[in-house]
Amino acid sequence: MRKSVIVSNRLPLQISKLENSFLFQPSSGGLATGLDSVHKNNDSIWVGWSGITSDELTKKNKFEIKNTLDDLRLIEVELNQKEVDEFYHGLSNKCIWPLFHYFIELAKFNENDWLTYVDVNKKFCEKVIQNTEQNGVVWVHDYQLMLLPKLIKEQRPDLTIGFFLHIPFPSFEIFRIFPWRIELLEGILGSDIVGFHTFDYQRHFLSSVKRILRYDVDFNKIILSSREVLVNTFPMGIDYEKFHNAAKQHKKQKKSQQSELKIQLDLHKKTADDSKLILSIDRLDYTKGVINRIRAFEIFLEQNPGYHEKVRLVMLSVPSRSDVPEYRKLKRETDEYVGKINGRFATVNWTPIWYYYRSMSFDDLIDLYMMSDIAMITPVRDGMNLVAKEFIATRVDSDGVLILSEMAGASKELYEAITVNPFDLNGMAKGILKAIKMPIDEQKRRNKTMQKRLSRYTIKYWAKDYYTALNKLAISSNKTSTKKIDKKVLDKIKAKYNKAKKKVFLLDYDGTLVGFHHKPDAAIPKKDIISILKALSVKNDVAIISGRDKKFLEKWFGNLNITLIAEHGHSKKETGGKWVESSANNNWKNNFIPIFQNFTDRTPGTFVEEKESCLVWHYRKTDPELANDRVVELKTIINSLISENLLMMDNKKAIEITNININKGTAVNAILEREDYDFILCAGDDVSDENMFSVLSKDAFTIKVGGQTTKASFFVENNIEMIDILKALS
Repeated sequence: MRKSVIVSNRLPLQISKLENSFLFQPSSGGLATGLDSVHKNNDSIWVGWSGITSDELTKKNKFEIKNTLDDLRLIEVELNQKEVDEFYHGLSNKCIWPLFHYFIELAKFNENDWLTYVDVNKKFCEKVIQNTEQNGVVWVHDYQLMLLPKLIKEQRPDLTIGFFLHIPFPSFEIFRIFPWRIELLEGILGSDIVGFHTFDYQRHFLSSVKRILRYDVDFNKIILSSREVLVNTFPMGIDYEKFHNAAKQHKKQKKSQQSELKIQLDLHKKTADDSKLILSIDRLDYTKGVINRIRAFEIFLEQNPGYHEKVRLVMLSVPSRSDVPEYRKLKRETDEYVGKINGRFATVNWTPIWYYYRSMSFDDLIDLYMMSDIAMITPVRDGMNLVAKEFIATRVDSDGVLILSEMAGASKELYEAITVNPFDLNGMAKGILKAIKMPIDEQKRRNKTMQKRLSRYTIKYWAKDYYTALNKLAISSNKTSTKKIDKKVLDKIKAKYNKAKKKVFLLDYDGTLVGFHHKPDAAIPKKDIISILKALSVKNDVAIISGRDKKFLEKWFGNLNITLIAEHGHSKKETGGKWVESSANNNWKNNFIPIFQNFTDRTPGTFVEEKESCLVWHYRKTDPELANDRVVELKTIINSLISENLLMMDNKKAIEITNININKGTAVNAILEREDYDFILCAGDDVSDENMFSVLSKDAFTIKVGGQTTKASFFVENNIEMIDILKALS
């Protein structure tokens, strides 16, 4: 069992099956590099798939792999070929990947793939649960495991969970297309911290949460029923020193030590004093904008014949998913475009495009970066793009120019680069010309600024930054003063209840005894609630203290032997008595009704509720984005007009104006003056209920239904759990 667990689809290890054994090699990707220090320096494990399906392995093979992985503190989630096909190749890469990168037409929504995606996430959950200590920390990575945080949280609420998405999160209009959008969002919100590369992705995610799940969002916090989820930006860096130091070493190489690639690149640069090498380097993927890049280079050659035989585009396309039809089509189109341009413009001494369709060693990659004068990195959509950062890191003389797509996450950090729209081919062609003509002093000024930034916020800094935030949250959550009511706490409540001689229950209605409804009149009490209240009132004092009007409370609870308090205390009916009204003047309503009505007219889905002592503007049914704007506007107007004897309350999906001297706290005090109670249980869910909690002593059992941000001593998740507590005491 470990205190910290890292979870990703793949383990940070490449396993190759040899004839009689296996070859184990560390992965060299950004995530593996970044989390390596976290994994080594902490008492942690890493959970993921090995890359080899269980169908390929004998029991002996599995035992051999497990022994090696155990030594490295790696835990394998075994996947068979069907699971890999449907979970990884299917839903992850044929549905989520294209959709999140705005390629809607390529997204395939397959029910079987989705069900397998769910099952595989459950497999990962099982491994995490088995290997995590009490109050541990779990960090889940990327789009293959978006259901995992919720699955873990449901079984282990004691764990602090982080989730990081390494690809873009699309706009609401794109994301809403996904058939299982609710499940995906709820899966991610099992986390305590959700991380993205850029603020745009963060903003899109929060918008989807607000508009699909209808959860409240406070700046970068999502307010759930019993907790908050922090959403923030953590831009991923690179191993800056690794690339920068390698470039320094390569620069010092003697000719005999140089690679064949470097020699060939150097020969081109010697063909003319003003010759330029433009580097294009990507995994061959439709998100990388390779075709648009080639076409932009063609336009540049058409518009600038003076640069023929002086400028060459060096394209490195790393093979990717060659078994997928869309990728085979992209490879064919790339080959055709390269051939077309070379056939059209090539001379005896010059080929405009050098095209490499293969992987390259690290040393060759460094040579390619160093020898290139310009890097043209123009994906049509990219979560971050570390290649752009690697190119800048290798500029040991601070020369060179980066042309970067504004659709890449890295553009938010590398704004000194020449940023281009990857769909604007003429704009990219102009960007090439600008890069060629950029003075060396300007090149150095731009690059030095970017290098300074990249050398500070490295991949290791990124991992440490996120991990530190996750651990701080784990510590603070363990120290929270508001405790969840579990069996142990409930037994304590029962024990005091059984010993007490005079007991009282002070209960809110909406959100406490019943769930919320878009139409308040539809939120009526079920028979079991009536029965529970009736049973409680036999030997105890019971009061419903609600924002509802007296007509509603009388209709449903008037025949019970309980106290009813309406409109936060404006109207009161003692057990067996008659309704008594407050003497407060309510003529102020006439000034605010037109304002509330005007906002209702301008905001579809909202309505005004007029009570005897207060006005309420409900916006639960309207679009959350629109509601946010309207609420700010309405509150500004109210604050400018409201008098000292009135109070504006920002309730759940409602703005309420009421008399400042009428609140649930004063109503509770009036009840407590009647008797000397030795058992008090008070429950509520909203801002107005905090007045009740604040006037009660520490000996009282104050219960917040929902969020933990409260003056109450305890909380429950929802009204169903609250009803169960009342049932246990009745």
